[in-house]
Amino acid sequence: MEKSITDRAVGTAVLNSTRVDEIEFRKLSFEDKRSYLLSMTPMEKVDLISGDLDNKRLTRAMQPQELYWLFKEVGAPDAMELLGMASPRQFLFILDMELWKGWTFSEDNAIEFLGYILKRSEEHFLELLPHLDFNLLSLLLGRELIVAGGIGDLNTDEERLTDWDHTFDDVFLIKFKNPEHATIIGSFLELVCRLDNPLYTSLLESVSGEVDIESEEECYQAKSGRLADLGFPPHHEALEIYSRINPVTFTPGRHKELLQTVETGTLPEIFLTGKTFLERIIIRVDSELFRMELNYLINTALVADEAHLADVEQMKSVVERVYGYLNIALEYLSEDDEIKGAEILAGEYLKSLFQLGFSIILGLKFRADKHTDSSYATGKALSGLKSSRPLYYRGLDADAVDSYREFREMRDVKIMSDFMTVKFGNASRV
Repeated sequence: MEKSITDRAVGTAVLNSTRVDEIEFRKLSFEDKRSYLLSMTPMEKVDLISGDLDNKRLTRAMQPQELYWLFKEVGAPDAMELLGMASPRQFLFILDMELWKGWTFSEDNAIEFLGYILKRSEEHFLELLPHLDFNLLSLLLGRELIVAGGIGDLNTDEERLTDWDHTFDDVFLIKFKNPEHATIIGSFLELVCRLDNPLYTSLLESVSGEVDIESEEECYQAKSGRLADLGFPPHHEALEIYSRINPVTFTPGRHKELLQTVETGTLPEIFLTGKTFLERIIIRVDSELFRMELNYLINTALVADEAHLADVEQMKSVVERVYGYLNIALEYLSEDDEIKGAEILAGEYLKSLFQLGFSIILGLKFRADKHTDSSYATGKALSGLKSSRPLYYRGLDADAVDSYREFREMRDVKIMSDFMTVKFGNASRV
């Protein structure tokens, strides 16, 4: 059936990036809704999706990383409805990102997210349950429960004398190790016992003994494998992006070969201005393969700095660093020639350009490491440069804010270099 004049007008508005209200949004085709959401702020996205008849489909159309960014930006309370519509694949990704601090399993975070799952419908719980990592559930329950009994087991004298907290099936006897977690753990076990009794039996049999460190290692390796499938490299491999190269002798490649190895997604655009040299060049070379490569570089930086396990501000900082280093590398090589910049971006791997940008800034760090200064502003500037990931002191900006930010452009590098030359001399300028 041909679209009405109103529907066509709304579709045209979307293509022209014109704002539409919730009623007009609902009239859009599914693909137009997806396109329109790309230009919205995180909270606007949540509001539009939540109020739409296609809300579940729109939520599940996001890549796992895209939904995770949205979850981190708006916060759990506002994203709760979207989490209740997430597919098992999306929810598992969020769990993999949130339940680990480095190599260590975070029991408190696991309890928090188990609570999120329990707040949703039984239908959603049943959909997620078969996809949850059995070993991870065993690890968590082993830290939360003392279990006795079992099918065909005879209780010992010690077990008979123990003051058990509960039994859900008159077979397994349960005592909660952490009373503050008892409500969530008990609610989870009640649902599993009622909805999937074989799984309940297997879980309690697996945790009737003590959980050892090998179980945590096994869960970590399984998590790493799942993230690798989505374009997140192992930590030791990710750290390679911070390898130093010599800016003076660096020559950009002309022919890079990319294969579609991971899914592309919506790039984080939480701080982008659309005014940088890099962003003007991206418009010229944008493609599915380019977005895949850029997404992979961002994922790699997040893993290298373990920022995907931290708060949203740290994640924003790492993503800003990626764009800043790439922008600095392109400005350094292109000298504001957009055609040349596009050729470099099309021919050289982003990882190498990131390393070049990092190495240019690392030169400032090496200079700063040789000096100390007791004056406040100079001391702050040197302190930012001496950190493992050098930072630009905003006191040198026009607004003179007493804080730090990531390096964004060659102008930042020149200002900092000139500042140290004036203060300490005996160094060539960038």
